Amino acid sequence: MDPIIEIENISFAYEEGEDGEKPEKAIDGLTLSIERGSFVAVTGSNGSGKSTMAKHLNALLLPSEGRVLVDGMDTKDEDKVWEIRRRVGMVFQNPDNQLVSSVAEDDVAFGAENLGIPSEEIRQRVEAALKAVGMYEYRKKGAHLLSGGQKQRIAIAGILAMGPECIVLDEPTAMLDPRGRADLMDILEALNGQGKTIILITHFMEEAARADRIIVMDHGRLALDGTPVQVFSDPERLRELKLELPFTVELAGKLRDAGLDIPQGIIFEEELAKAVCELK
Repeated sequence: MDPIIEIENISFAYEEGEDGEKPEKAIDGLTLSIERGSFVAVTGSNGSGKSTMAKHLNALLLPSEGRVLVDGMDTKDEDKVWEIRRRVGMVFQNPDNQLVSSVAEDDVAFGAENLGIPSEEIRQRVEAALKAVGMYEYRKKGAHLLSGGQKQRIAIAGILAMGPECIVLDEPTAMLDPRGRADLMDILEALNGQGKTIILITHFMEEAARADRIIVMDHGRLALDGTPVQVFSDPERLRELKLELPFTVELAGKLRDAGLDIPQGIIFEEELAKAVCELK
């Protein structure tokens, strides 16, 4: 295993409120590692700590206990913060909060310019990043003319132009329609296929199903960790964690309960359709 991120027994609590009560830990003794080049989905119900954990991965938040290592660099080391953020890029839920320029290609170039990358290389990176997310033809458009999904693609392109090895996306599809969500997931799969480590924070289980590995969090702790097939094989535990199975997995289970010989481990519609067609 070649981990790019190692989380070692970290805990974190937000500041106490005005009443002086000690806040509950948002992260509580979490330990896990992320393999380089993997596609990991992190999910959990509201308040599970998944977004708080994500902000620890490029030093936006620092653990009060334990440590986070990015390529062996401790996020608490102030001298390493910018190098860590070069390795791990972050995309947030609302694309409007990430766009800083009025023209799409200028926005994509912004992060790379702040890293001091030479102008000619920036132009090459911007062009490649826009093509990678299918937005090259929109490069001269104003951000206000783009749809939510297109804005999120521009935000991802801006991170790509900075050259990270890992991209963390915190609920990036939450404000998109179903078509926009599907298109964005296709882009993430393509980037992962090119060697990028993808860490997707999501509450959509259909999205989590497309990852190599699913991490389920509950009250700041690790609740489940495995492949989609492994995680979805325990529906009762998922319901306890206030999570739903993907529709196709749920339907396959109901067909089995009805007496049909549907194989275990089915996750996607195409797999279920093939299994139904092969029934005798």
